[in-house]
Amino acid sequence: MPEGDSLHRAARRLQVLAGQRVEVETPHPRASTKHLAERLDGLLLESVEAVGKNLLLHFEGGLVLRSHLRMTGRWRVEPRGSKRVGRPWLVLRGNEHEAVLWNGPVLELGRGAEIRARLGPDILTEPPDLTAMRDRFRAAPQEREIGDALLDQRLVSGIGNLWKAEALWDTRVSPWRPLADVTDDDLDRVLASAHAKMRAALQGTRPLRHVYRRAGRPCSRCGGQIRSYGQGDDARIAYWCPGCQRGGREPAG
Repeated sequence: MPEGDSLHRAARRLQVLAGQRVEVETPHPRASTKHLAERLDGLLLESVEAVGKNLLLHFEGGLVLRSHLRMTGRWRVEPRGSKRVGRPWLVLRGNEHEAVLWNGPVLELGRGAEIRARLGPDILTEPPDLTAMRDRFRAAPQEREIGDALLDQRLVSGIGNLWKAEALWDTRVSPWRPLADVTDDDLDRVLASAHAKMRAALQGTRPLRHVYRRAGRPCSRCGGQIRSYGQGDDARIAYWCPGCQRGGREPAG
């Protein structure tokens, strides 16, 4: 799944359309049922921003189109009139370029304040608002495991499975530790680590992967064997080293 840094790069690419009145098409039949073209065609695209894993396109009149890419969605920016095969979900056509959304099933049109209220603070904000993030984590059920909570976009926007795993490893916190057993200092360190790693990736430096998709290999810090196991209602795979990330009830399998 594209994570926050990928969405920020997509927002940068789409900036070429900001300040223009755009032609809007929804070639994919599932997208056409949302009647986006009828509501947005010819409107001024005022700005484009990324908030966590969401791309927010601000149109005149206070309308905001939220795009979430899930596992397979991709935004591409091409010269106007480019030939393509297949039916994209959405096409925004400007004077010289057009933004094309492929396989992007989550498209929501609404008012900006309503949409923003449902999203947690963006992990990539500079500097990160650790206090606002911590307050949301503390308002959540404290029996919830931190590895699961870090993926909740209502608590903090932008962190996905990759950066969750690496930030927890970096700070020696087990993904299975309940929030009640995570100190405020530890929580701040995990969030700060995720922020630093994702900012580096956004700027072109891809940090080394120490645990993500390395199950069965030795930990580069302690030599223990890295494990993986599904976590949370969606069974997203958690990666961790039991040797140096302790706490919580680890799965036996």
